[in-house]
Amino acid sequence: MKNWFNLTFNKVFVCTLLVLIALSFFVAFSQNTLLLKSAMGLYIPAFLTFYFLKYRSLGVMFISFLIFSFLGDLSLTFFSGETFVKVSSILYFLSYLYLIAIVAPKFKLFEVNKLIGVYLLGVFLINVFFLYTLYSILKVVIPDNTEVLLFGLKNLSIIVLAFIAFGVYLNTETKPSIIFLIAVMLIAFSSILNYVNLYYLYHWSFEMLHRALYVTGLFFVFRYIMAENKYRIPQNTRAKEKTFSSKNILV
Repeated sequence: MKNWFNLTFNKVFVCTLLVLIALSFFVAFSQNTLLLKSAMGLYIPAFLTFYFLKYRSLGVMFISFLIFSFLGDLSLTFFSGETFVKVSSILYFLSYLYLIAIVAPKFKLFEVNKLIGVYLLGVFLINVFFLYTLYSILKVVIPDNTEVLLFGLKNLSIIVLAFIAFGVYLNTETKPSIIFLIAVMLIAFSSILNYVNLYYLYHWSFEMLHRALYVTGLFFVFRYIMAENKYRIPQNTRAKEKTFSSKNILV
């Protein structure tokens, strides 16, 4: 019965993702202003509803990530233009900081292989260089320095998040680390497409891909938290069984 429930839950959760991707496609293709502004606000509540069917608790860091991400998703509903870009950048920046806080304890810097460490540092510095180059270009194109600064901070937090996620994966190679790395990559590519839409060329297909990648990234963040829960539960169960066996031996 338990296995059947797990199978059903996984199917429902995947179906939720597919429905949200289909919604993203419809909204982007229709170019309906109301839907474009409000549809993203459905992503986190939809996943959270089904998450609570199986898991009854959330960590403080994960709750904070969800709150700021949800507010970032809703910001397009209440703001537009430069104000929207600034507000959403702040909210997403804060949400990524909490995501970093969730995974950072698993990043054991001094336990990383030296060769892997050099490779990670090289990739990190290359990404920072590209971000600095892009930041310099935007300072010339965009007159508002605050908007450019917030853009830089948001994308720097994504680079740091990707650096930590990749480091944890290379050092542990566990299922949760793979899931989290996939989530971060999807969110990063989504952010890039959003940047193209905002500052270069807007097209409904870019908008659709941006939203589809973002909602899929959220899906994998939830899957990561679920995978971590599965890792913890068996350990607690084994600990209880061990204690019970010890008592029996003493009796």
